Amino acid sequence: MSNRILSYRGLLGDGDQDTILLSTKKGEVGYRIVKFQLMFADLATSLKSVVKVFKTFQDSIPDTISFSDDNMLACGIMSAKADQTAYPEDFIAVFDQEIFNQDIYVTHNDVTGGGSMNYYLDLEVIKLDQSEAMVATLTDIRNS
Repeated sequence: MSNRILSYRGLLGDGDQDTILLSTKKGEVGYRIVKFQLMFADLATSLKSVVKVFKTFQDSIPDTISFSDDNMLACGIMSAKADQTAYPEDFIAVFDQEIFNQDIYVTHNDVTGGGSMNYYLDLEVIKLDQSEAMVATLTDIRNS
């Protein structure tokens, strides 16, 4: 029997952060990102956007990316010019072996300023036993 999939989508302006509420009292439900997609909100705008998914709330939303950040679950960059010129550096990375059981946060930074980005997430729902829930919760707490 395969696990359920929950889908989330949203629109983020430059500097915005969405909270996806996932935590439970006992932490007995875990999640893993299985799909992360991005799409510009306005193709007539020039953009260079960085969208990231984190395990913890972000006090600032920088345009830099570090794969050594233990709080980051996924990230993507997209860029376009108003004249529809495509850039080959569009990229999405999902750390799909990471299981979490707390709320997650999606951030957007448009380097050029002012643009908006749509995001779409599919999360696999994973039933955790008591010890797995404790490990996932402690890992999330340690990273915050």
